[in-house]
Parts: sequence; C-alpha cells; structure tokens
Amino acid sequence: MFYRINTDIRGEVKPEHVLYGYTVGIFPMGVNESDSEIEWIYANPRGFIPLNNSLRELKVSRSLRRTINKNIYEIKVNTCFEDVIRNCANRKSTWINNTIIDLYLKIHKMGFAHSVEAFSDGKLAGGLYGVSIKKAFFGESMFTIKPDASKVCVVYLYKFLTKNNFKLFDIQMITPLFKSFGAIEISSDEYSDLLKNALS
Repeated sequence: MFYRINTDIRGEVKPEHVLYGYTVGIFPMGVNESDSEIEWIYANPRGFIPLNNSLRELKVSRSLRRTINKNIYEIKVNTCFEDVIRNCANRKSTWINNTIIDLYLKIHKMGFAHSVEAFSDGKLAGGLYGVSIKKAFFGESMFTIKPDASKVCVVYLYKFLTKNNFKLFDIQMITPLFKSFGAIEISSDEYSDLLKNALS
C-alpha cells in the first residue's frame, strides 16, 4: 500500500529533495487533481526484483524470449529521456504531472535519472525511466506503444543491473506485469536493510 508522508520540506521541491527522499525510502508523486502539486509516498510492503540471486532470476516468458531473439527492437539508453517520461504521463489517470516532469528532467541532467528506450524502424516504441543512486535503481514508470517494447526494456535493464553488481531493483509496488517477471514484496524493515546495503 502507498502511504502519504508529511515532510519538513517547505516551498519549492528541488531535485536534491527528491534524491534525498530515495535514500530514506520515500518518493514523490503528483496529486491526480493537480497539475503542479506533489505528495511524498512510502510503500509498505515494498515491491522489488531480486538481483544477483541464483535462486531467483528474472522470469521471462517464452513469447517474450522469442521477441527478444528476433531483435525486433533496438535498445538505447538516455537518448530521449523527456520523450519517455512524457509518454509515461500520457494516460487518462497519471501521477506524472508537470512538476514531476520538471523535477525528473533536472535529475536526469544531474546524471541520476535514466531512461531505457526501445526503437522500431527508428521510432520510439516503448521505454521506462527511473533513478540510480550508487548500487540502487528505483524504477518509476514505463510505457509501450508496440507489443512487448517496454518488457524488452525491463529485461535489458535487469541484465545491466546484474552485470554492474547493483544491489537493489526497487519497483515500489507489484503490478501484474512485474509479478510475471518474478517480483516479490518485502516488509519495510527488510527494504530498509536492502536500501542501506545498496547505498553503502
């Protein structure tokens, strides 16, 4: 479940506030009714995908493996971050308002927010974005225009994180899609331990 957190932050929220929030287990979300207001959220239980664990590897369906093996999509990183976040926001109900977009564009320029993009025939077909701090990656949102495009991005990201010895792949809460990938839920205490380890 998501819980709203009261913080001591007053006035304009800055990228530094957001980055600090991740280090203590909270993150910002836009208020649905507002184009500018945000609130701070804590998820408990917390969803994550285990990394570097031979007992739990990313589950990839046969159909998705076929898509990957066909090389339908060209995967790129950080080539069109703004396009990715705006596509993620392009839905009937979204927590990605203009304030969130502006904040994460600044965090991207600072080198902490990243996007993974799938291209088909030179056009953006899907993607995801999140924040990376030390050995922790905090997944934020994803979108897809063509079949399996965003799923291929998840597989690419997972391989990158494991190859580079990341300790935490945080997805905040489990959706049916991430459950199919093998995501699990843990308590706030367990998450706190994982987070501290990843940030050390």
